[in-house]
Amino acid sequence: MGRKPLTIITPEEFDDSYTLIDGDVFKLLVEVAIESGLRWGELSELRMKDLDRSTRILTVSRAVVELSPKFHPTGGRFLVKDYPKDGHFRRLKLRRPLVTKIGAFAMANRISDDDLLFAFPEQDTDVPIPGLPDGVDLGLTAPTDKGRRYRHGTTTAYTTGKCRCEYCRAAFTRYRALRRAEGKDQPRRRRRVNTDGHIPAAWFRKHIWHPAREAADLPKDITLHKLRHAHASWLLAGGADLMVVKARLGHASITTTERYLHILPDADDSALEALGNIRSRTKEKGRPCQPTLDLA
Repeated sequence: MGRKPLTIITPEEFDDSYTLIDGDVFKLLVEVAIESGLRWGELSELRMKDLDRSTRILTVSRAVVELSPKFHPTGGRFLVKDYPKDGHFRRLKLRRPLVTKIGAFAMANRISDDDLLFAFPEQDTDVPIPGLPDGVDLGLTAPTDKGRRYRHGTTTAYTTGKCRCEYCRAAFTRYRALRRAEGKDQPRRRRRVNTDGHIPAAWFRKHIWHPAREAADLPKDITLHKLRHAHASWLLAGGADLMVVKARLGHASITTTERYLHILPDADDSALEALGNIRSRTKEKGRPCQPTLDLA
């Protein structure tokens, strides 16, 4: 059985989803992903010291993997490994505009050489206290079994009147939040993401990538890892040398790199144009085209 054809995100599709990414750090992460072809473990472990801004050379010498705490040497969740995958680090050059953008981002966020370039944002564990409509007459709820009605947007309407409209839910949520803020009802904080600063892959997919992909109306099979495939395909479609692309992606075999040849939707356009030119030349010389065989 042959391999299933690769689905490659087009430059237009990438631009549509990129503009919908929420947050500067995540926008830059996705841009570095498409322009470098790094694997997630390499991308999320990048530090400023890995980039030589004068030569624009990025050195990939580490990768991070997520483990269950019981399998981690110190009970943590993230384990950094030197020399990813095939045992050899690699170097690749980035475009000047991207390097400039990375440098500006690092300076604005005071990221030092040993810091993660893409760190998980600080977590706010306080439960926000929602507001309620101001000066709006919300009316009364539907009668209960006993014929009683209550004003929408009150805790009584929610608890006694059993109303579950958005206003009554908001009123009850606000009531509970205020009690927790005052130290009552065993205050509960938001669940914290277990991280040492690295961005968990599942969290990124759920909260950043999938919402942007869905908003851009892209297929479900356009995953973050597909940006690595797109990087290879775009380079080859643009005329990059096959061996150069192999080295950039860290492929062990040239056969793996060859999978990305001619798989963009418009990859054969130049070939079709050449075919059309030849046929047009034949017609211009007055030579009839070969007749179609009648196999009926």
